[in-house]
Amino acid sequence: MMHDTSFAIHPGTKKEMAGTNFKDIGNLRQFIQNGMRFNFQCEQGFVSVQFYSEEIVRIIWKQNDWPDFKSSPAVIYQPNNMQVKTDENDDFIKLSTSLLKIQIQKSPFRISVMDEVGDILIEERDKGLGFNSKGELVCYKCIHPDDRIYGLGEKTGFLDKRGESYTMWNTDVYAPHNPETDPLYQTIPFFTTLRNGKAFGVFLDNTGKTFFNMRDKDGTYEIRTETGQFDYYIFAGPTLKKTLTQYTTLTGTMPLPPKWALGFHQSRYSYETEEEVRELAHKFLEKGIPLDAIYLDIHYMNGYRVFTFDEERFPNPRKLIKDLRQQGIRVVPIVDPGVKEDPEYSVYQEGIRGDLFCKYLEGNVYFGDVWPGNSAFPDFTDEKSRRWWADKHKFYSDLGIEGIWNDMNEPAVFNETKTMDVKVIHENEGNPKTHRELHNLYGLLMGKATFEGMKEQLAGNRTFLLTRAGYAGVQRYASVWTGDNRSFWEHLQLAIPMCMNLGMSGVAFCGPDVGGFAHDTNGELLARWTQFGTFTPYFRNHSAIDTARQEPWEFGEEIEQIVKSYIQLRYVWLPELYRWFKEAHDTGVPVMRPLVLEYPEDKNTFNLSDQFMIGENVIIAPIMTPETEHRVVYLPKGQWIDYWTEQRFDGEKHHLIQADLKTLPVFVKEDSAIAQGSVKQSTDENEVNYQVHLFKGNKGETQYTLYEDDGKSYGYEQDELYNNEISFVYSEDTLDITTLKTGLYKPVWDTWSLVVHGKYQPTRIYVDGKDFSSAIELRDGKTILAIPV
Repeated sequence: MMHDTSFAIHPGTKKEMAGTNFKDIGNLRQFIQNGMRFNFQCEQGFVSVQFYSEEIVRIIWKQNDWPDFKSSPAVIYQPNNMQVKTDENDDFIKLSTSLLKIQIQKSPFRISVMDEVGDILIEERDKGLGFNSKGELVCYKCIHPDDRIYGLGEKTGFLDKRGESYTMWNTDVYAPHNPETDPLYQTIPFFTTLRNGKAFGVFLDNTGKTFFNMRDKDGTYEIRTETGQFDYYIFAGPTLKKTLTQYTTLTGTMPLPPKWALGFHQSRYSYETEEEVRELAHKFLEKGIPLDAIYLDIHYMNGYRVFTFDEERFPNPRKLIKDLRQQGIRVVPIVDPGVKEDPEYSVYQEGIRGDLFCKYLEGNVYFGDVWPGNSAFPDFTDEKSRRWWADKHKFYSDLGIEGIWNDMNEPAVFNETKTMDVKVIHENEGNPKTHRELHNLYGLLMGKATFEGMKEQLAGNRTFLLTRAGYAGVQRYASVWTGDNRSFWEHLQLAIPMCMNLGMSGVAFCGPDVGGFAHDTNGELLARWTQFGTFTPYFRNHSAIDTARQEPWEFGEEIEQIVKSYIQLRYVWLPELYRWFKEAHDTGVPVMRPLVLEYPEDKNTFNLSDQFMIGENVIIAPIMTPETEHRVVYLPKGQWIDYWTEQRFDGEKHHLIQADLKTLPVFVKEDSAIAQGSVKQSTDENEVNYQVHLFKGNKGETQYTLYEDDGKSYGYEQDELYNNEISFVYSEDTLDITTLKTGLYKPVWDTWSLVVHGKYQPTRIYVDGKDFSSAIELRDGKTILAIPV
């Protein structure tokens, strides 16, 4: 292919310079207020403004007609009724709520957005809205010298996305990922700008191909849309966390996953027979390595036909799934969208007879080549097709399956473009549009159908969905893994900022393939990657066909024991991780966080891409290069305690930390607490030793919220949960604990253990005013106290 050779840089292939053919929207001709919608007719286009809340505003512009206020399926929040103040003079129109102010310059038409104190968030100066000769709608915004940009979904490169250019177009990319590999599988056109400690967000709701050029060109950055209207939302912030909450108010937060989805998962392309799966499970159990799920890749199917099992390879899937389930292991099968063209195949028959597949305008079904060969694709933009697809999952749920893995749903097709013909027409709930306009929605809507079908069929139990492709709002249905990475140290390094930016894009439940998918891993890389994976929200080892096996025991006794110890550590940390998943559900703030999210005024965190935080008070600093037993770790403001040695370190400093192959650097902030549990074979085992570890400092007090629910039902949505807001106040020899318990759920454990770290050994402990001093234990130099639920 010519673009894979030096022809790609032939001078004759030089692209048109961006911006050279820009045509401005021109001057304002007419301002019309229609209820809560503010409409502006300009010389070269039409703009509408609508406030969704005091802190969220929507701005839409279209070239040849008034904008359409129908939003994409990403948006689930409806506008509030509120007071919007309007002022107009000869030069400007001003619209304002208590938290946002919009200033419209009339000649030429320019939009500026300010916060409640008048500080500019977004402004247009020399250029603003316009279009180019290709018919693309273009928007230029000013970029401040101090701006940092986070989010934009699944993108390679460092944490701060300023200075980069990105295309939003869901794409199957098997070629090795590197910092210039773009686009990838997910499209989430949302970013947050941090400027001098304050933040605001922008979400472009356009489901076709869009372009974000975040390079500073004459003090501006550029966003373009290839199709549709230019429909964007601005979020007032003023903090990074508030911006995320505002964005996930608009697009939804993640449901709490079942606890088993947070355990360790093992996969390979492929475990090809029932016998191989049983042997795998037996080996995990025999070696005492925790395991919650085994994945079945495409070889489990009959000729790669979805909703089937190969009767020779898997003669009794029901019994296999039942037997594994009794051992605490779930089975997660892959389900792709391509339905094999086969007139004797019932799923294909139903799709054809029910008019459920994607078609051309002329009425003929679109066929593309994927794993089963020539295949048709359900039209997930149509409720009838989604309902059918959802119901088909009864095939899996009836077998005892509780989780599904969606792959190839960009949609991927084995052709030059890697996807469906863009001329295909989607029904789109009675508003037909081309695939070119709706491409990025395909994976999201497949996920919606899958999730809702499984949720219905599991009779109140939570389901789990893993997806490769998605759009903004994907967090409502699925977790995300970062696709076909490689067993390279560089890919371990890429995974940290990728996952952090996914979290900063609303996708809290994400992770890479541990050990790397393609290429051959080695023992040292697997050990270091497993250490990192212990603390990623999603934790799965997955490898490709014809690559070196990378199950925990494949590289000798030393590596096996290291990998096993960190898989076990995952289960010890599950109580702490789970409470942060609850916060992600409540607020949209992710589990795995860049340090800048907690320390937005510390310049050392602005582009820190090789460390991350779990929640507010724990820093993880993986080793990511071979034969390395030390690394520099940056610790922000405060005092920090080494999780393993309890050595204390000063904050606002860089430290050289020693870490042999058995050690992952982990630091807990002084004057904070974390929850810990016990080692288990799987999450099916009840917690027997729920602990809260207090790391006392000099502040004199700290707070901690202990959270628990049944880990499997949606009862938490009806207050069937246990929430205990604990306050610790400590003096030289006295620890005073107060609790505030809410919720209807009673944990399976009757007491939780307080473990006090450091040299602090209080002689008197009070719990809600009651003296517990006689129950204090001293063990391994730590103060321990059992406290009733």
